[in-house]
Amino acid sequence: MVELRVIDRTAAVAWRRAYAIAPAIALIVIAAAGLWHLRQSTIDAHQRELRLLSIALADEIDRGLQDAQEGLQAVRLELAEDQLPIGGAEARRALQIRASLMPLVKELWLVDSAGRVLLASAANPVPALSSFSPALDRLSDGAIAIGTPFMDSATRQPAIAVAMRLAGPPGTGGGGGWIFAAMPASALLGAFSVASPASDASMAVFRGDGVRLAEQGAGAPSFELSRGDRSQLVAIRQLRRFGLTVVLTRNLHAVLAAWRPIAEMTAGGIALLLVVVAASAWRVRQADRRRDKAQQALQSQLARASKLEALGTLAGGVAHDFNNVLAAIVGFGEMAQDASVKGSAQERQIGKVLQAAGRGRTLIERILAFSRGGARASVVFELKPIVEEVLALHAESMHTGIVLERALEAPGARLRGDPTQAFAAVMNLCTNAIQAMPDGGRLSVRLGLVQVATARILSHSRLEPGRYLHLAVQDSGVGMTPPTMERLFEPFFTTRREQSGTGLGLAVVHGVVAEFGGAIDVQSAPGQGACFTLYLPECEEPVASSATSGPNAVPKGTGQVVLVVDDDPALVAMTTEMLTGLGYDPEGHADAVAALQAVRANPGRYAAVVTDEVMPVLTGTELARQLRSIRRDLPITLVTGYGRPLLAARASDAGIARVLGKPLERAQLASVLKALLG
Repeated sequence: MVELRVIDRTAAVAWRRAYAIAPAIALIVIAAAGLWHLRQSTIDAHQRELRLLSIALADEIDRGLQDAQEGLQAVRLELAEDQLPIGGAEARRALQIRASLMPLVKELWLVDSAGRVLLASAANPVPALSSFSPALDRLSDGAIAIGTPFMDSATRQPAIAVAMRLAGPPGTGGGGGWIFAAMPASALLGAFSVASPASDASMAVFRGDGVRLAEQGAGAPSFELSRGDRSQLVAIRQLRRFGLTVVLTRNLHAVLAAWRPIAEMTAGGIALLLVVVAASAWRVRQADRRRDKAQQALQSQLARASKLEALGTLAGGVAHDFNNVLAAIVGFGEMAQDASVKGSAQERQIGKVLQAAGRGRTLIERILAFSRGGARASVVFELKPIVEEVLALHAESMHTGIVLERALEAPGARLRGDPTQAFAAVMNLCTNAIQAMPDGGRLSVRLGLVQVATARILSHSRLEPGRYLHLAVQDSGVGMTPPTMERLFEPFFTTRREQSGTGLGLAVVHGVVAEFGGAIDVQSAPGQGACFTLYLPECEEPVASSATSGPNAVPKGTGQVVLVVDDDPALVAMTTEMLTGLGYDPEGHADAVAALQAVRANPGRYAAVVTDEVMPVLTGTELARQLRSIRRDLPITLVTGYGRPLLAARASDAGIARVLGKPLERAQLASVLKALLG
């Protein structure tokens, strides 16, 4: 389920990011489309202008050639009707007059079928008969043929000739021939020089066979260009009556000159936007990597926490049941020892049993510390003196080659909890660091205050915002591998099996930190040492006053009624018998509800209450809270073999005066009752 939620959240983040960059992508697409549309609009506008100009120029050329054709027909008719002489001094003059009457024509020639000049208006040589298209011998009646350009000897300018077939007028011998007319090649360009839209515009006129008759412009097109060229704008008009093609072109690069700055500016904006989007995508990618790394760290931390929580619950349950066994052994053993003959073998044997039970009790206390169920007190104390005491103890026994560095700040900073547990945690950390440096090194211990503004994910905990005492113990030893880091706080796990370690030291540290409501962070790598950092919540309450120790003799009661509550009947019997021997009048209950009803029925009967914590229906702290609502001044002592996390704080909130651990010792119970009852 958690994995599915992570996948859903990842998909949602991906969709949100897609929506975030969608406007930028849309803007780029719109800008590119607008730029392309502007380009096409510019090209289309110039193409229309060029096409209209080609139509106008083609019409002008067509009218000019039509005028020339009509003029030649008039001369042809005059020759046929013998109105134009072809011999004598007046014939040349008459031909010159006819040429001057034609708008485009500059010279006229009359040529017989053999190609001999019969009459000419000027001294220029007649064009070659083979240079005309269509061929003169296939020229239809009344049509004209156009020759290839030639150089006018008088003007030194290109000229072209047009020809029309004669009908064999009188005086030519009936053999026929042709009438030729010369005109400037520029006459075929019309008003292009005036109407040209730009300096890059060009014009050319071609015959049907591809011969260029006239041209103007820097990049005059070829006949093949009229078939298409993507680097040019081209407009083509056909003069089918005369077999001519008019081609106008413009350079596309020049046409787009006004569009190009806009395109460059837009492209620059798009490029800048792409850079911004790319940079944003890169930063988002980096953020994703950091988030993924943080998520992996969080999942790893949650996995570690879940595993340690499960181990702690298992260890606490085992410790609770084992404590009940030890409680019976210690309780009945002490009573048996009192009943034995002083100095007898039986007394010595029972003493050995009690010593073994004591060692078992020490082991159980360490397991309970790991499982966060072994709190015995909740008082306000300063941490700095405890750290100094631990360092002083180690300084006396530390082997040579280890340099101790300390930076203990935050004087007067206080914690709430069990100072014995704090001492054990600091002692275990320093001992572990020293054992990691068998060949010597540097041990650094730093203590200070730190304000955490936002939640942090540490290696083995989650640190909530708040003000913390910051204790760091760092060594320059062998360091730890990742697999070791994973199992670091498991009970009975150790990498020094050949030494005397049991593998409970760091497990106790983890349990103590959790009991204080703090967090722990571990940084290590093979060959680079390790640094354990504890974050313990600061307490602003005043330090509790030190309690004075009582005499060594076991204090006795004076017949006060003490209510004993435990779900184990054997422990109820053992405790009531122990209290009877101490001079009290105990009343035992194996049912917490029955005990509550007894107090409710007669609140003033009982001088004190001794109750177990882990019981069905009502726990010891819940029972104490209800008893205090009945009688405010009733002293309550909590006895526990496993009280689950933050037991000391819950006991203090419920109004419990003292918390004792199982197995319960007679002298300890007697001292507590004597102190509570005065």
